[in-house]
Amino acid sequence: MKEIVLILLLQMVYVPLFTLRTIFMVKNMSIYASILGFLDCLIYVFGLSLVFSGDKSTLAMIVYAGGFGIGISVGGYIEKRLAIGYTSLSVNLMYKNDEMIRILRENGFGVTVFEGEGRDSKRYRLEILTKRNRENELMDLIEFYEPRAFIISYEPRKFKGGFLVNRMKKAKKKKKCIKEKEMNR
Repeated sequence: MKEIVLILLLQMVYVPLFTLRTIFMVKNMSIYASILGFLDCLIYVFGLSLVFSGDKSTLAMIVYAGGFGIGISVGGYIEKRLAIGYTSLSVNLMYKNDEMIRILRENGFGVTVFEGEGRDSKRYRLEILTKRNRENELMDLIEFYEPRAFIISYEPRKFKGGFLVNRMKKAKKKKKCIKEKEMNR
């Protein structure tokens, strides 16, 4: 019975690692992906050896498959919590909401405003790039100020320059200066 429980636990660890490894590869974070690849391969081989070495192999296979399914849910949950990467929102408004734009900027969101022509009148589009872990916060702010806004969220693969990149560079410099000051104490 211990082997059956171990198989289930291994799958519940293996599949989330596999999920994260895939995400790290897609995000060009290959060092993390290779470390997780080593670990998930090790767990995979060990788990399969347990499945095929026991006399309860049919039960072990069913538990292995069940653990895989549970592991997918666990991996998805972990990925959502980590929110690795960035998201870009395109927000379409009927009227330019200067107060909302100001609040978004005060909260650290880079907002670019475009004016366009809709079917019946002018329309305004906001382009906002943020870290994925702040997407819900951003959506809540927009919802509060513009409940009728049309919002499209997507993940950019690459970007260069702009408000967010400059802010990240400043943050890195600041962290580096703080570390150097601490080391010199």
